[in-house]
Amino acid sequence: MAYEVTIGIPVYNVERYIRLTMDSALAQTFPDIEFLILDDCGTDSSIDIIRDYQLNHPRGKDIRIVRQPQNGGVGRARNRIIEEARGRFLYYLDADDIIVPQTIELLHQAAVTYDADIVYGSYERVEEFEGDTHKAQFCYPREQFLDNNAFANRVYSDYSWLQATTWNFLVKIEILIQNRLRFIPVNYWEDFAFTIDLPTYVTRAVLLPDVTYYYYCRYGSLSNFNERDHIEKSEIQGTIDAMNRVKQSSDRIKDKPYFHKRMYKVMLTHFFMACAILKQEDKISPAFTKREIRDVMRSPLSLSQTLSLKGWRLRNASLCLLGILPPAISVAVMRFVGRRKGLV
Repeated sequence: MAYEVTIGIPVYNVERYIRLTMDSALAQTFPDIEFLILDDCGTDSSIDIIRDYQLNHPRGKDIRIVRQPQNGGVGRARNRIIEEARGRFLYYLDADDIIVPQTIELLHQAAVTYDADIVYGSYERVEEFEGDTHKAQFCYPREQFLDNNAFANRVYSDYSWLQATTWNFLVKIEILIQNRLRFIPVNYWEDFAFTIDLPTYVTRAVLLPDVTYYYYCRYGSLSNFNERDHIEKSEIQGTIDAMNRVKQSSDRIKDKPYFHKRMYKVMLTHFFMACAILKQEDKISPAFTKREIRDVMRSPLSLSQTLSLKGWRLRNASLCLLGILPPAISVAVMRFVGRRKGLV
């Protein structure tokens, strides 16, 4: 059975939150939705709760549960959702977050109106740590990008302009399938390669100011290293290896007018990763060497190639140098700059 939209929800040990998530998904005002649940082989009652919705909710017939052969992590779960989805559009929803009833209707209406490949909604971040709750909204202006390269150029012009999230956007699934866009199976920043590459395949994009998603950050989340007491080096190294694949794939767009901007964004993200290692070095075991931290900043371009870019030469060269300098000097510079920027 085909649907207009698939809401894909990876599920792993979220029994405390899954009812709120499912209630918000099933309350959508848009009628033609498949609710695709990716069972990542958890050990709690999350899937039993969802099966109850299948049996008793008016939209239960549109809930489909697909089980992984074994627990594979959120990256593999999201990839399986792409392969299994029956909708023309895909929308990811994390299993401990919620969406407003009009989310899919608003995004789909914009997609149809502008024949958009992708539509982003705005969101609210809700932090819940040690009994305290803090909220912050991230609202986009209402904008349309309808010309080739316009969206990618805007994305890479400002590092934080577009939030690098895998949820709260509605995307034509054919774009993901035709371009083989997939998540790299790591636990931290597993979405980096996906979100950094996606704009290069999008021609028509729309941003909406409407808050359509509530993103919850809680103690112990993989995305919140600051709240963890111990971090395995292998976990971070897996992420670095995944990020390096993005660096090595840069040749595909080297002739694009935004290439120098994308290169800067990619390398700046690597700088943030190096600073995260320095900030959390007392929690990471075994420890990273100075050479390993320096090598995070290895650029796929030589210094001469960097200086021949169409623009942003000094910005890119400053980051390129961090991967060339002797390890002790490179790390000292990163620590100094990181502290000045509040990153270390």
